[in-house]
Amino acid sequence: MPVRPVLASALGAAALLCAAVAPACADPTELVTVDPVGRIAPDGTVTLSGTYRCTAGSGPVFVSSSLSQGDARFKHGIGGGAARCDGVEHRWENSGKVSGEAVKAGAAHVEATLTELRPSGIILLPAFHAVSNQDITLTQG
Repeated sequence: MPVRPVLASALGAAALLCAAVAPACADPTELVTVDPVGRIAPDGTVTLSGTYRCTAGSGPVFVSSSLSQGDARFKHGIGGGAARCDGVEHRWENSGKVSGEAVKAGAAHVEATLTELRPSGIILLPAFHAVSNQDITLTQG
């Protein structure tokens, strides 16, 4: 099984479980943004992008993204990637295929999360640096 989908799923699950504490622990100088337009490739791969800024942490940090269209209760994980937390603004881009039903060009909603996996004893616990929710337009490309 590929590592990226598993990592994206794990980060997405952690985001859902811990979303209520995100604003309380987030540094106001850290941010994640979502570009207003996403792309759907002919093979069904969705690509989302934006920017992020974070400061140093004690564990690995990732930018993950999820997409919903129509019913907001159904979110599709769209990849994830490592983040460089040096206080400078960077670009991120995640791509992935939606399992099950296909997404279509048009209005959609994206949640992007900047999550650190901090060591706590023998396990890693999620710590949120920033979360962004953005309505976007998906274009066929």
